[in-house]
Amino acid sequence: MINFLPVAIGLRYARAKRSNHFISFISFSSIAGLALGVMVLITVLSVMNGFDRELRQRILGMVPHATLWGSPVLDDWRGTAKLVEKMPNVVGVAPHIQAQVMFQSGQSVHGAILNGINPEMEKKVSIIDDNMASGSLNALNETRFGIVLGAQLAKMLRVEIGDKVTAILPKANVSIAGVAPVLKRFTVVGTFEVGAELDSSLAYINIKDAAKLKRYKGDDAEALRISFDDLFVAPTRIWDIAREVPGQNRVSDWTRTHGNLFQAIQMEKTMIGLLLLLIVAVAAFNIVSTLVMVVTDKRNDIAILRTMGLTSAQVMWVFIVQGVFIGMLGTLIGVVSGVALALNVSDLIAAMQTLLNVQFLNADVYFINYLPSQLEWSDVRLIVISAFIMTVAATIYPAWRASKVEPAEALRYE
Repeated sequence: MINFLPVAIGLRYARAKRSNHFISFISFSSIAGLALGVMVLITVLSVMNGFDRELRQRILGMVPHATLWGSPVLDDWRGTAKLVEKMPNVVGVAPHIQAQVMFQSGQSVHGAILNGINPEMEKKVSIIDDNMASGSLNALNETRFGIVLGAQLAKMLRVEIGDKVTAILPKANVSIAGVAPVLKRFTVVGTFEVGAELDSSLAYINIKDAAKLKRYKGDDAEALRISFDDLFVAPTRIWDIAREVPGQNRVSDWTRTHGNLFQAIQMEKTMIGLLLLLIVAVAAFNIVSTLVMVVTDKRNDIAILRTMGLTSAQVMWVFIVQGVFIGMLGTLIGVVSGVALALNVSDLIAAMQTLLNVQFLNADVYFINYLPSQLEWSDVRLIVISAFIMTVAATIYPAWRASKVEPAEALRYE
């Protein structure tokens, strides 16, 4: 039969004598420190998850999960697209032509990547249509040599809808007049804004106009942009697709173009998590000093319990239960407050910005102008387990000391 006496005594000892305010203060500080550490850890990890989510949705919403490139163009890209669409995990396919250009408008000059797209098919692999700041993506079908610019790129070139921009290709055009760069004027028909650096480095035109610009046939495409139901399968699935598609084709995926960015975020999340976990560890090991002082305060009580028949192991359990109670109480308070703060931190920061008339996050620097947060219950579970393990570890030494109290020695002067 389980003996619950050590548990009952441990819970009773969780509060020191009313006369010993110092021990009560130490117990309170241990609980408060653990609660604060857990709350901060949950909140910060949620914010890191929020930034990861925003980057994934915004940048990888514009950048293809994977790309199948021709040499230099794909053979029968329409037939290839139909074949790829039937493959596992594929949710969208769109043709693509790409060129690096310099844009000029008046005295303003800026480099960017020019993308030739099919506006209707592009909606399957990109979020550009959902993030049009002005104009319409469909205008690329309606306007000959129309162009959609990133909002920041349009701002740097000082152009609006209806204005003209000149694209300069790094390619020589040889004629009887000599060697000259390839130039083409475009009419701005729209701008997009995703709140990332892509706003200043991307531009879109109709794929037929891009083919003419690069002197391909009217229905040629250099590549197929492919979107998957899970972006993390892209590095392996694109090779499966390359083996199925006839011809000597090249492949690339998002891990080659933007993988370092996401690896950096994961590394930062791991390092920040470990550093903040040290706060929880310090708070947990404050329980050591709390229990050592309680053992000293309760020496006579321990001696009496030993004379009444409690074994050394049962005395250890008394103080282990007391330490675990303090630790779990602090952890519970930290989890509740951390979850509440993580779920509302975006609104709280927005309210503070309005109240203080201060912009904490500038979209030009941080790519978003608000503090994102995404609570992951797996993170909360890991934090609770880590706090519990550290709490139990912190109780071992004081509980062992309590078990070594000799009744005769403790009661000698009583």
